[in-house]
Amino acid sequence: MDQWIGRTQEAYDVVGLAPARHLAAMLDLPTASIAFGSEIPGFWYQILFSPFDLQSKLAADGHPTKGEFLPPIPWPRRLLAGRRVGFDSPIQIGAEVYRTSTIQSIVPKTGRSGSLCFVTVAHELKDSNNRRLVKEEQDIVYRQAVDTPSDSTTPSSSASHPERIESFPPPHFSDKYRPDATMLFRYSAITFNAHRIHYDLPFARDVEGYPELVVNGGLTTIKLWQMVAAHTNRPILASRSRNLQTLFANREATLCAAFTGTSQILAWALNDQGVPVMRMELELGELA
Repeated sequence: MDQWIGRTQEAYDVVGLAPARHLAAMLDLPTASIAFGSEIPGFWYQILFSPFDLQSKLAADGHPTKGEFLPPIPWPRRLLAGRRVGFDSPIQIGAEVYRTSTIQSIVPKTGRSGSLCFVTVAHELKDSNNRRLVKEEQDIVYRQAVDTPSDSTTPSSSASHPERIESFPPPHFSDKYRPDATMLFRYSAITFNAHRIHYDLPFARDVEGYPELVVNGGLTTIKLWQMVAAHTNRPILASRSRNLQTLFANREATLCAAFTGTSQILAWALNDQGVPVMRMELELGELA
């Protein structure tokens, strides 16, 4: 797969009013003040560059067929293992945005659940004045198919062991979060994510071996970002997150955060059993 490293893809989008309002509604935030020309947080960039692959180009799991931009990794199960993001500027409704995506690395590994392959993709978003808005690296992990359905918590998408709860300090603030099928549908609709593990329970259970619908990693990520922004009233400059365990729908999760420095925050999410499912390190800007 080495010939795929360095491959790039260009894309163009316009920051839409409706997607921004949809995301605000999903986050339980007022929508009336969001208008053409409004600035939205940089971490709302997930409303941009939703895929528009033809229906005939989708694979059985709902993802676009591999082998065009992403390499043709033979293993079918796909999850997001982590991301590193820098937020340079707010995003304005109606602005033109350009994205350059580059495949940075392809690394096969062996984990507790078998063979894995990590593909790291970098994205850089700029406006029409060539001002950088967001820079992101995503670690996508591909896993082997399962032989039998799972009746327990699926192992982490990361190759490392999940962290113990004791490794987290007492939170300075926290929130509850129950991602049900409706919330998963709305998030998938906003991002036009057709991955069936998020809305098709028979597929998630009988084909990919999960006990329940799988919560989008991006959904838990933006819930943590929004909680931190709301509690601190400070902009988020950078984020480094890692998915530790798979989070399942219709079960209560807990979002936590603690200051580790003047401008540094450690945030994490726990499932209904108190097991960490996501770890995030954040750098904050000055008070808004």
